[in-house]
Amino acid sequence: MNKQKIYWTCQIAGWSFYGLFNLVIYFLSNEVINGLEILGTFYQIIFYIGSTHLLRWVIKKRGWITYPSLRLIPLMLLANLLFGGINFMMLLLFSSLTGNLQLSIEFKTINLLLGILGPSALYMLWSLIYFTFHYFEQYKKSLQYEAVIRDTELNHLRSQLNPHFVFNALNSIRALVDENPKKAKKAITQLSGIFRNSLQSEKRKLVRLEEEMQIVEDYLGLESIRFEERLKTKISLNEHTKYFRIPPMMIQTLVENGIKHGISQSKKGGSIEIKTFLESDFLFIQIRNTGVYLEDKPSDEKFGLNNTQKRLALIYGGKAKFGISNESKNVVLMEIVVPREPIHENNID
Repeated sequence: MNKQKIYWTCQIAGWSFYGLFNLVIYFLSNEVINGLEILGTFYQIIFYIGSTHLLRWVIKKRGWITYPSLRLIPLMLLANLLFGGINFMMLLLFSSLTGNLQLSIEFKTINLLLGILGPSALYMLWSLIYFTFHYFEQYKKSLQYEAVIRDTELNHLRSQLNPHFVFNALNSIRALVDENPKKAKKAITQLSGIFRNSLQSEKRKLVRLEEEMQIVEDYLGLESIRFEERLKTKISLNEHTKYFRIPPMMIQTLVENGIKHGISQSKKGGSIEIKTFLESDFLFIQIRNTGVYLEDKPSDEKFGLNNTQKRLALIYGGKAKFGISNESKNVVLMEIVVPREPIHENNID
């Protein structure tokens, strides 16, 4: 059912219910309903449907939906009083046409006030419902718009990872081709395994930690061929963390960052340690690498770090955290903290 049909259904059903409710009250008070009362109720229903539709046209024509509250409220009060006055005049006209008009009674101050303020209150209630509906509709549209923007940005961030990763991996293999062809061949096989896993995971916004770690282990195996004994690795995963969902290529990107800017800068090499644990329904991922973190690095050298921060913010809002610091003189700690369930994520396998 489209919005136009919903609108007219609500208009007819709502005002019909109001008219029937008045008939029931009248019957309970008088225990009889004459034909004139039924005709008057029908007339009232038609008039309210028509007048509120006219009010809706004025609201849309004047663009009152977009007005701030301080400007809108006085306008709506005046409009509702005006329509309440018109309603009162039309009731007087109906009474006159049916021969029931009693001017001395109808124009008493109390009856005049009730005759205008009563319908005005109904118009005010109708206006409140109308604006509330539009508020939630606009809010829903804004959420949908934000979701589209967020998904677009996430896709852009993910698309940046693969070329960046491929470039570094191919450089690693190139260094092995002349030095050790057999290892280069093995490295190519491992790289194809990484591609296969990453292509499967990149279609999803979140993947299980154990899936992400498979790519990380393949990547570390590839780098171990290049660094040989200069690269030491240690992985300690809490068994209960394997099924947590995280952004794909996130850990791999940080491990790559640690090797490129830390271990590869040392003649003696170094170590990479990955550890996960749970604390108060939050997943903690700690990546330690040999090296020194310099905060004033050029932005192009912080690609992996900046990408991680943006992706976490887009998916989890303020619920996730990422930090990097020098844990000791020669050890850099990168720590990711994510909640058990994502805030904005719906497309998860």
